[in-house]
Amino acid sequence: MKILQVKDQQAGGRAGYEVFAEAVKNGAQVFGLATGSTPISIYDELKASDLDFSDKISINLDEYKGLPGTHEQSYRYFMNEHLFNAKPFKESYVPDGMADAETETKRYEGIIDANPIDLQILGLGQNGHIGFNEPGTPFDSLTHEVTLTESTIEANARFFENENEVPRYAYSMGIGSIMKAKQILLVAYGAAKADAVAAMIEGPVTEEMPASILQKHANVTVIIDEAAGAKLTNREEIVPFV
Repeated sequence: MKILQVKDQQAGGRAGYEVFAEAVKNGAQVFGLATGSTPISIYDELKASDLDFSDKISINLDEYKGLPGTHEQSYRYFMNEHLFNAKPFKESYVPDGMADAETETKRYEGIIDANPIDLQILGLGQNGHIGFNEPGTPFDSLTHEVTLTESTIEANARFFENENEVPRYAYSMGIGSIMKAKQILLVAYGAAKADAVAAMIEGPVTEEMPASILQKHANVTVIIDEAAGAKLTNREEIVPFV
């Protein structure tokens, strides 16, 4: 696991861009993408670059159940706004939040199997969740319907008029789906993520800390700021990004 420490989220965007650029140079064709505030600085760097994704494929981690892609809080809409409108891909897959759960989760896992992901970007929840895979999710889980926890609903409520409007369910790649990626880039900023970062990197591999499974993956890069990395004890592993 390679750990890069950056000054701030803007520098993290540059570091993340370099990981993407290297992957493209090495022939990556399929990119697993994430939503939320964490990857935005990376997407901003990608938009400002001359990287061309018009012959590439993107596969997003998750989508709220019950929201059409035209809804302003859907993850399809988020991706259009933050990346796809400026940097279109040949194909951009996001789960269909309006589709039947059994049909859609099977369809989406089939897409992942047909298009093996070369580079997967992940954020990190305060409780260690990756995608919408909350603590207790089996490590071998594939794309599935998720019941969102109260903490996740509260964390996402700021994007909606009120908490009652936040969807209670989502479709998410499973942890097993995520681990199929050839390379993983996980990004985390801020003191609120420090416990999860330390548990992910230095704690036991346990389903109670979903991101801890990344210790078992052969090619993981972690981008953190000083606050997110504050509780790591093995400081020699951390590489400053300048």
